[in-house]
Amino acid sequence: MLVKLAQRLGRHQWFARTMRVILPPLDIRVARLTKGKVIALGILPSLVLTTTGRKSGEPRRQPLIYVPDGDGYVVIGSNWGQPNHPAWSGNLLADPAASVLLKGQEIPVRAELAEGPERERLWELLLLTWPAYSAYAERSGRRLRIFKLNPTR
Repeated sequence: MLVKLAQRLGRHQWFARTMRVILPPLDIRVARLTKGKVIALGILPSLVLTTTGRKSGEPRRQPLIYVPDGDGYVVIGSNWGQPNHPAWSGNLLADPAASVLLKGQEIPVRAELAEGPERERLWELLLLTWPAYSAYAERSGRRLRIFKLNPTR
């Protein structure tokens, strides 16, 4: 029931504006406290992505909704429907080596930007989990970047 409510509210701009300020810091804290076992308050399938900052070279952590696909993870640079791409997606383009914290495990991954028919297939998978991505894409006025994160070990 909570998932359905979140999915319904997720389409509204006020929800995206509010949650993009509140959720990421809260998710990072909860993930640290639970050693990655609880992210996004356990409501949606989520992970913490760690990239290398393309300007700073420092680790950058971002909680994200994900969709499993085979042995990999699919994430999208929706940035809650903002007009600019999220920084983490630019970091992955500059250096695709990253890691995900998921269910208490740190997993090294390599990011691959999805294109063509593969992108369309992954887009449909993402919409099943978070239908608001279609509203985010429309509101942002840009093509949202979709990445497949493939484990490297």
